[in-house]
Amino acid sequence: MKIQTIESIVRANIAALSPYSTARDEYQGELGVFLDANESPYQNGYNRYPDPHQKRLKAILSKKKGVNAENIFIGNGSDEAIDLMFRVFCEPAEDNAVAIAPSYGMYKVAAAINNVQMREVQLGEGYSLPCEVLLAACDGHTRLMFICSPNNPTGNSFPRESILRLAEEFEGMLVVDEAYIDFAEQESLVGAIASHPNIVVLQTLSKAWAMAGLRLGLALADRRVVEIMSQVKYPYNINQAALQIVEELLSNPIDDKVAEIVSERKVVAEKLQELSFVEKVYPSDANFLLVKVDDADAIYNHLIADGIIVRNRNRVRGCEGTLRVTIGTPEENVKLIKSLDVYEKKSVVR
Repeated sequence: MKIQTIESIVRANIAALSPYSTARDEYQGELGVFLDANESPYQNGYNRYPDPHQKRLKAILSKKKGVNAENIFIGNGSDEAIDLMFRVFCEPAEDNAVAIAPSYGMYKVAAAINNVQMREVQLGEGYSLPCEVLLAACDGHTRLMFICSPNNPTGNSFPRESILRLAEEFEGMLVVDEAYIDFAEQESLVGAIASHPNIVVLQTLSKAWAMAGLRLGLALADRRVVEIMSQVKYPYNINQAALQIVEELLSNPIDDKVAEIVSERKVVAEKLQELSFVEKVYPSDANFLLVKVDDADAIYNHLIADGIIVRNRNRVRGCEGTLRVTIGTPEENVKLIKSLDVYEKKSVVR
């Protein structure tokens, strides 16, 4: 890490911020009578504000992720953590960020919302990580770099050594988005946080853990980074119902479901490759496949008419002529292939 301290790249107003605190933050000991927050005293399970520090959930996640609770930030989806990166580190209309492209669209949207220039660097041949070009795109005002690995929508992971090189040579915060890491053979970069305090690893409970509807994402980072993010977030960003349900669902193992998705990913890829209109199925470490076809719009419309929705990436630079197909249940995957078989037969008739 080339930066001397985390504080050296935090926005001045954020560094000087006096965060909102509650009476319960200031109290030590067991609480019995709650007359501090103007809540309703009538119990229904949700009449009290939730724990703004999510202590119980962080303790559970600490064991599952192999990091200390102080290294865990819990957000309203990973999108909250992405937004906080800009709010904490980037001075609006002055600083900039760098991201790979094609990649997750929220990096660019969050940058625009925060009035921060986003410099996109196209992936290399075979969707490879162009480290030299990424570093060359940075200047004295580049505070953030976003690397999604496995990447969305391309599905591939980037070499660990390449990402660590970026962390060592980049003079800012490297945000590594691991939303799909549970489906990859590659090891998470969470273990590198201790030696590289400018790495922030984003993970989510939306994909492998099947909690997309609960909107809960994680930023795993240096203790000081988590402290600053926690000071900037809204106090009660995770509601009580979500906290309770997530705690319960985390007790359910996901290994079998992840293994089935990985197995089905291979089956679907092989079936797709047999179709005459499929030009290429890109290798994937995620729970989806990027598929290059001869007429993405026509195939997309055919599937929609058949009650099946995939993601049309045809108009994304670097993904022209492609569809992104999520791996569903075995039954859903059979329906997809049958529908595409029908499309192929119709195409031959024409």
